[in-house]
Amino acid sequence: MLERIRPGGRLVGIDRDPAAIAAAKIALAGFDPPPILVHGNFADLDRLAREAGIAAADGVLLDLGLSSHQLDDPERGFSFRSAGPLDMRMDTTAPVTAADLVNKLDQRRLAQLISRLGEERWAARIAQFIVRRRPLRTTRDLAEAVEAAIPRGAWPKDIHPATRTFQAIRMEVNDELGSLEQGLKAATSFLTPGGRMAAISFHSLEDRLVKVHIAAESKDCVCPPQQPVCTCAHRAHLRAVTRRPVTPSPEEVAGNPRARSAKLRVAEKI
Repeated sequence: MLERIRPGGRLVGIDRDPAAIAAAKIALAGFDPPPILVHGNFADLDRLAREAGIAAADGVLLDLGLSSHQLDDPERGFSFRSAGPLDMRMDTTAPVTAADLVNKLDQRRLAQLISRLGEERWAARIAQFIVRRRPLRTTRDLAEAVEAAIPRGAWPKDIHPATRTFQAIRMEVNDELGSLEQGLKAATSFLTPGGRMAAISFHSLEDRLVKVHIAAESKDCVCPPQQPVCTCAHRAHLRAVTRRPVTPSPEEVAGNPRARSAKLRVAEKI
C-alpha cells in the first residue's frame, strides 16, 4: 500500500495490539515518508486519524479478526492447540480477559454468548461443563471442558470442537462486533467522495454486519417497508462496488489455508 500511494500519499495504520505496532515500525522503517502508526481501535478511526493530522481519507481498509502472530503465540491465549493463559485480548492493555468471562459469568449468560457469537448448538451444555469445572486457568482447560461437553459423535468433522466456543469468548473479550459496527460508521463518514472502503471478514457474523451496513448506506430511505411516508431523512452515502463478496482462489487457499474463510466487500463514497 505504501508503494502504491507514492508520491504524496500518507498511510495511517491503526491496531489494537501494541506488538503489531512495534513490528510494523520495524518492517516499514525504510519508507519515506513513513506510515503513521497508532495504537488504538478502528472503532475510533475518525478521532485517531484526526489526532494524527489526517482530516479525510481516499481509502479505508478494515482487516478483521486475528493475525497469525496472535494465533501462533501460546502466551496470547487465542488457540486451543497448546496450553496458554486464558487471555484472548487483542489489546494487551485492556482490563477484561477470557479468564474473567469463563470464570465469572453465570451459566445462562455464558451459554447465550457462546450461542450468539459462536453459533454453537451445544452452547447450553458447554456452559454447564465450564461452570462445573471452574476455575479454568489455561486454554487447554477450556478446550477440554468443551470436548467433554459435546458428545464425541457430534464433533464437527472439519474443525476442532472448541473452535466456536473460543471464537465466541474472543469476540466478547474484544467487543469485535461492536467495534466493527462503529468502525464502519467512522470509515463511511471519514471517506472523501469517490473514496473506497474495503472490509475483509473471516466469519459470517462479521460479513453480515459489513453487508448490512453497505446496503443501508446505499439507500435514500431506511424506514420500515410498511411505513407509507418516509420520515427518516436518510440519504445514501455509499455505492456497493462488490455485489457479492470476493473470496480467495483455490491457489491462495493452498498457499495460505487461513485465508479460506475470508470475504472482501468494497463500497465507494458517493
